[in-house]
Amino acid sequence: MNALYTAKATSTGVGRLGHVASSDGVLEHDLSIPKEMGGPGDAHTNPEQLFAAGYAACFHSALQGVARREKVSARDSSVAAEVGIFKEGEVYGLTVELVVSLPGLDEETSRKLVDAAHQVCPYSNATRGNIVVNVRVA
Repeated sequence: MNALYTAKATSTGVGRLGHVASSDGVLEHDLSIPKEMGGPGDAHTNPEQLFAAGYAACFHSALQGVARREKVSARDSSVAAEVGIFKEGEVYGLTVELVVSLPGLDEETSRKLVDAAHQVCPYSNATRGNIVVNVRVA
């Protein structure tokens, strides 16, 4: 399989208290552990926030692509992603809730677009069967 694009990022330091950077220098962040997980909760990001941002943007792009294909306007749409981390025994896992706003569209049209986007979004395809992902139309 030939990738259309390959993102490259490296983590250094002490994992969740370390640093991440993309190979092109566009993304560069110190990391910290949230207070809820026993960390300092300072002004740095964390892997869950980065995953939430990526999933929200990717799903929104898929949603807009599906809307264009269906000739429906999704001009004022938005997608918020909430990524939770949990622990069961010694194993950590993630949960995702996507909250999609499609102002001006009826519930049936919105649901059709959201369901189709969930089928074509690369993040949705990567997580399907591995992470509980709830998609909600707001």
